[in-house]
Amino acid sequence: MIIQKMTSSQKIQISDIVEQAERAAQMVSQIRLRLLAPDTIKKPPDFSLTQLASLCGIDKGQVSYRIGKGDLPTGNMNDKGSRREFSLQEARTWVQHYRAANLRPKGARAVTIAVGNFKGGVSKTTTAMVLAQGLSLRGHKVLAIDADPQGSLTTLFGIMPDTEVTEDQTIAPLVYGETTTIRSSIQSTYWSGVDLVAASSSLFSAEFVLPSRQLKDSSFQFWNVLNLGIEDVRDDYDIIIIDTPPSLSYVTINAFMAADALIVPLPPNALDFASSAQFWRLFSDLASNLVENAGITKTFDFIHVLLARVDSADVASDVVRSWIIATYGEKVLPVEIPKTAVTSSSSAEFGTVYDISRYDGSMKTYSRARDAYDRVNDLVEVSIRNSWTSQLGEGV
Repeated sequence: MIIQKMTSSQKIQISDIVEQAERAAQMVSQIRLRLLAPDTIKKPPDFSLTQLASLCGIDKGQVSYRIGKGDLPTGNMNDKGSRREFSLQEARTWVQHYRAANLRPKGARAVTIAVGNFKGGVSKTTTAMVLAQGLSLRGHKVLAIDADPQGSLTTLFGIMPDTEVTEDQTIAPLVYGETTTIRSSIQSTYWSGVDLVAASSSLFSAEFVLPSRQLKDSSFQFWNVLNLGIEDVRDDYDIIIIDTPPSLSYVTINAFMAADALIVPLPPNALDFASSAQFWRLFSDLASNLVENAGITKTFDFIHVLLARVDSADVASDVVRSWIIATYGEKVLPVEIPKTAVTSSSSAEFGTVYDISRYDGSMKTYSRARDAYDRVNDLVEVSIRNSWTSQLGEGV
């Protein structure tokens, strides 16, 4: 292969960029076909008897006993006949039975969580995905909303944003004022217990449509579109998770104003820390202006800062970690997401640690990554249950 050397006299035309975009799209499509072959549909993991027992918080003996009773799904023996395996849907049935006391109480509504940060590459989308997967593994019914025009969360669900997502499967109909409910945009996914409102590049138009509607109608609340749009489905789900764009866009504002809680992934490095300071400043200025000019009030049940992509070999991260803790105090979750080969390889395959049925590498490395995400979901679930308690106390 001969690589032509670029010189300063060679100008890059728009047509060159168009061709580059087409090549990039083709490459992504080829990678997806290879990774998701043969049927190009992502498949959820299966669970062994030991894994099922762990999810339910019981010992293997109890699982065997209930299998004998036949009142819960019995799973199937694998192809080799060496072990019993349970599908994700079967596992969720077991979990909902044994964790009934932890599920959404009667009279409470979905808790909406926005995952946000104004900087890319901080594990924002991965965090949204593992929250959706992990909370569903605890028996909850989750709605994931991809509000980022890049559609990274949609991609993690095995759906290509620019080729497999129509505009009516996104939040676009809400933005354009074509509907007042998000219900018609919801689709099921490969992951039992998690539904999706997808995203595609067509959402970039929201940044023009929303302010345009505001100019034409002074009574239009540009920040409240998504909040009103999910009102119709708050009784259908336990948790709603919104993945936001990495900027303070009109869509991001809508996500934050629709949310009962915020989760902010933050790697312990200096640039990301500085970016987070800008994140809070811009959002606080915006919220203050809305309170002052529109007379609205906004509260959050909880805000969690999650230390993500933590490189144990990076000595400087210890210093930045101390800055983060000093700045955000009790908002910082007492668990860190390590930067490991497991998370890197799963991301390269459009997945997360929860998509892995069997890991071919070091089980110690896998367990470290999986245990960290499990702990995050445990802590977030506690906050969610507190939100439900608060709702019921307020008579919601």
